[in-house]
Amino acid sequence: MVRHNGEKPYKCGECGFTTAAKYELTRHMTKHTGEKPHKCDQCDYSSAKKSNLRTHMLKHGGEKQGYKAFDRSDLSMHMKRHTAGTSFKCDQCDFSSAWKKSLVLHMVRHTGEKPYKCGECEYRTATKYELTRHMTKHTGEKPHKCDQCDYSSAKKSNLRTHMLKHGGEKTSLCGDSGYTAVDRSDLSMHMKTHTAGKSYKCDQCDFSSAWKKSLVLHMSHHTGEKPYKCGECEFRTAAKFELTRHLRKHTSEKPYKCDLCEYSASWKKNLDQHMAKHTGEKPYKCGQCEFRTATKGNLTKHLRNHAGEKPYKCDQCDYVAAWKKNLDQHMAKHTGEKPYKCGQCEFRAAAKSNLVRHMRKHTGEKPYMCEKCGFMAAKMSDLSSHMRTHTGEKPYKCDQCDYSTARKAHLDEHMAKHTGNKPYLCEQCGYTTAYNSDLLVHLKRHTGDKPYKCDLCDYSTVGKKQLNQHATKHTGDKPYMCEECGYRTVKKYNLTVHLRKHTGKNC
Repeated sequence: MVRHNGEKPYKCGECGFTTAAKYELTRHMTKHTGEKPHKCDQCDYSSAKKSNLRTHMLKHGGEKQGYKAFDRSDLSMHMKRHTAGTSFKCDQCDFSSAWKKSLVLHMVRHTGEKPYKCGECEYRTATKYELTRHMTKHTGEKPHKCDQCDYSSAKKSNLRTHMLKHGGEKTSLCGDSGYTAVDRSDLSMHMKTHTAGKSYKCDQCDFSSAWKKSLVLHMSHHTGEKPYKCGECEFRTAAKFELTRHLRKHTSEKPYKCDLCEYSASWKKNLDQHMAKHTGEKPYKCGQCEFRTATKGNLTKHLRNHAGEKPYKCDQCDYVAAWKKNLDQHMAKHTGEKPYKCGQCEFRAAAKSNLVRHMRKHTGEKPYMCEKCGFMAAKMSDLSSHMRTHTGEKPYKCDQCDYSTARKAHLDEHMAKHTGNKPYLCEQCGYTTAYNSDLLVHLKRHTGDKPYKCDLCDYSTVGKKQLNQHATKHTGDKPYMCEECGYRTVKKYNLTVHLRKHTGKNC
């Protein structure tokens, strides 16, 4: 009855912890006593939690003749995986499960009921375990403790990642590819990359997947159903986890924290990638090539290169993609939607990565560095082009003359000399140009936008090229030099005019 009346008669004498169940108090007391009653019968390992001992025992596993359980309740739960009957059925859809708990969780999708409420804030949830996990944000409790050092975490998944630092031992081995996993659930997910069977099939097209989550997301393309809605904006999605992830844009919540520095992240994959900077470890290895990575998500994406799998399909044309971000970018061609907006100017983008690149124009950030000369670039493609100045490579060749260049943009500009084509049109005044960059600069003359500002005076301008030319007034630099006579100038155009004196050309 305590579940209904909220009574918690069992209280810890050392702290303020209270609970409705005696066994939970007994387990809690081990935090104060240091007692570790669950002992391994093959080595000196012991743990306060039975679940930790189960995971540890996998290290001694070796050959498995069949599933073995620690007690009868474990075996009973396991046997339900083999029984064909699924006794708990949803009366509103086709969902069924061998476990009542799974049905209860499923029903909240229909009812929207969230009976578990946080007493500290407005958070509500459908499950007790999610409320328990949420409460650690208020209490600071970190129940998942490392048995080899003082590390502790609010999340079990963080503890698993941490345990890799103590030797990187991974207890579950894939016999097909040699992949090793931290625990059995990781291995189970990995094994689906080998199995030819994809048990979750779409009944409206040929799509199939090894993961139910992927099928649920795919079905939304047919039904258009997006039941999860953001209360702050118009965002809707077919998956709860995507809504949770989206909400962090509004709250700026960064629940994933590095225990070695001050870094925190909104997404676990970002924390995993960050941790690799400290450890240098790349535990996820492809079984078909030498590729290694710090994150499980990157390995999953990489494996699609071998499988040729492209699960993301456009519902308006035949386009398919291996990655969701590519499909999102493609869909903008149909919808014209550009949800990512710059907070400092009117720029909008269909893809977040494009906005990140754009923001570097405002921040001046140039994360890509040439190891040979120290050149810094805002884009990886710019660094790749720069590297050709060291190698002398000029892969872009004109098919009408001998001209070749290291950059595709330069070839496009050169081709306009042959074709006379000026495809870029200003809709406000009829101005045309052969170059997109020129059109962008021209448009700022209509808007009055001058985003490029001199940090030594009040000068501002519409284009980076103009700002660079202005900067020479402060530095005295004349970067354009004639190799025939040593003449130097601030502007490339001036050098072009000067060179005609040597060539005798009038144009």
